[in-house]
Amino acid sequence: MCADHSRDSSTVCVVELVRDLAAIEASGSYRGLYHVLGGRIAPLDGVYPENLNVEALIRRIKKEDVKEIIIATNPTVEGEATAHYLFKLMSEYPVKVTRLAMGLPVGADIDFADQVTIKKSLEGRTELT
Repeated sequence: MCADHSRDSSTVCVVELVRDLAAIEASGSYRGLYHVLGGRIAPLDGVYPENLNVEALIRRIKKEDVKEIIIATNPTVEGEATAHYLFKLMSEYPVKVTRLAMGLPVGADIDFADQVTIKKSLEGRTELT
C-alpha cells in the first residue's frame, strides 16, 4: 500500500494492529497511508509507549509531507489512552490530528447501547444536509 502512488501520502491512519488496517481497508473508503503501532499502551500488561512503533511515526511526520494523522485506535481504555498520548505527542508538530468517530453502529437499537456509546454518539453527531 505504501508503494502505491495513487494513495494520498499526506494522510496517515494510525492503527494498533495489522488486522485493524485490514478492516479499514476493506471498507474501501480510505485512500491514504497507514502506520501500525504494533499494539496499544497497556501498563497492566507491561506495554508502554516505548514498546510501540511511535518513533517511526515521528520520523514520518518530520521527513514526509504529512498533513493529517487519523488516530484509529480501538475504543477501549487502552486504545483511548494511546490516542490521548499520540494526540499530546503530535501537538508538537504542524499536523492536523483527528480521531475516528465513535457511536451507534448501523442497524443497532439505541436501547441496547451502553451509556458511553450513547455519549460518544451525541458528542460526534453531524448535521444532516
